[in-house]
Amino acid sequence: MIINLLNLFFPKVCYGCSSLLVDGEIHICTICRHELPLTNYHFNDDEMAKKMLYGRVKLENATALLKFQKKGRVQHLIHGLKYKGQQSTGAFLGKWLGAELKETDSYKNVDIVVPVPLHKRKLRKRGYNQVTKFGQEIALALQVPFIEDALIKITKTKTQVFKTRISRWNNENEIFNLIDLQHIKNKHILLVDDIITTGATIEACANELLKAKGVKISVATMAIA
Repeated sequence: MIINLLNLFFPKVCYGCSSLLVDGEIHICTICRHELPLTNYHFNDDEMAKKMLYGRVKLENATALLKFQKKGRVQHLIHGLKYKGQQSTGAFLGKWLGAELKETDSYKNVDIVVPVPLHKRKLRKRGYNQVTKFGQEIALALQVPFIEDALIKITKTKTQVFKTRISRWNNENEIFNLIDLQHIKNKHILLVDDIITTGATIEACANELLKAKGVKISVATMAIA
């Protein structure tokens, strides 16, 4: 009775389309779950994500769970995750992708999972890194450590939501620092982020991580534009 009353006054809605959830649905409705545009890169040996960074940074593997389209369900999901406190979206997508990567040979030799960090001021304002729960769930599935403080972001950049693709590409203000080279040397690192657009952020983080001896980098994101 209490649960029914709570649902009456505080109805649970789908993070993808905002429709009311029915019994058994959690965070995302069944329709959205089946209509989300999957890439299946890691199943089909598709190197689309890896090719975006070809010649800019050396990657072992790269994948994304979903295809991003403006005004689509994926944008709605990521917007809610980043700006409406819907952190469970990150956990949901992380469990989904983690279960798939666990069955993929290319990702079975990953040693640690590292998230793209937020600048400390943005982290303080938002209260959380939107990639944390996503990365934690993938690390749990792969049974490897999740190391959140491997990198720190030195420069604060404005939100990229309304930037054009060209202006994102030309953004040279993102600088990351590696905290401890010894801690990650000779490791295969899975770098995780919410979305790949031009790949500039992934490139900056990966090149910093590659300063450590013997490091190999793979990438996994929630979505790719």
